[in-house]
Amino acid sequence: MAPDAIRIAMWSGPRNISSAMMRSFGARPDTAVVDEPFYAAYLASSGSLHPMRAEVLASQPNDWRAVVAALLGPVPGGRPIWYQKHMTHHMLGSIGREWLRGMRNAFLIRDPRAVLGSYVRIRERGEPTLADIGIVQQRELFEREADRLGTAPPVIEGADVLADPPCMLARLCAALDIPYTDAMLGWPSGRRDTDGVWAPAWYESVERSTGFTPPAPHGAATLPDRLRQIADLAQPHYAALAMHRLDAGAV
Repeated sequence: MAPDAIRIAMWSGPRNISSAMMRSFGARPDTAVVDEPFYAAYLASSGSLHPMRAEVLASQPNDWRAVVAALLGPVPGGRPIWYQKHMTHHMLGSIGREWLRGMRNAFLIRDPRAVLGSYVRIRERGEPTLADIGIVQQRELFEREADRLGTAPPVIEGADVLADPPCMLARLCAALDIPYTDAMLGWPSGRRDTDGVWAPAWYESVERSTGFTPPAPHGAATLPDRLRQIADLAQPHYAALAMHRLDAGAV
C-alpha cells in the first residue's frame, strides 16, 4: 500500500446523503474522492438489474481484486486524504475484507423506511430486497471493524448532518482524526469528473446542490406492505448502528 495517505472508507446504503457527503469531502483542497468503486464488480457477480447496468460494467474493473489494488495504491493527485464512497450492498460475500485494515472506516446510516421510500422511486426494475439496501452488510462491516479496533468506529446519521452540517462534520472529522474545514459546507453545482458513469440515473438532486439542505419534516414513511416487511427486517440492524452514532455534543 502507498504510504502516508489517510484513506477514509465511508460505508453507506443507497438513498442516503452519500453523494452529498462525497461533494463535501471533495470540496476540501486536501482530499481526493472516488465514487462507488465496487459497483461494476457487484453488478458482474450479482447479475442485479440496475439503471445503466451496461455502462457501469464498462466503466470500472469487474474484478474486486483490481478494485482493491487501486484503492491501496497511489492517491489521485497525490492528495494527503482519499475519501472513498462505498455502498455496503456492493460488498458481496465473495469480496475480501482484509484490505479494510488500511482504511479509516466510517458508517453513514439512514432509517430504512426513508431509504425504501426513496429507493423504489429510482430503481424501477425488479422488487427491492433486504440485501439491496445494504443494512445487514453495513452492520457486518461495522461489527468487524469494531472487533478489530476494540471500539466503535464512527457512525453518522444523514438526518443529523442535514440538521447541523458544521457541527456534525466537525464531529466526524474529529472521529477520523483529520482537521475540519468550512470548505466542506459548500460546493459548485454540476457534475464532476469523479462522479460515476451512473450519475444521470441517480444524481439529479446532488448535481443541483451547492451545499447541504435542511431535512424535510416528515413522520414515519408510509410504505406498501411488501416494503414495510423489508423495513421491519432492517430496523433492528439500523437500531444497532444508531446506538453508536455521533451526536451534536462538543467536539
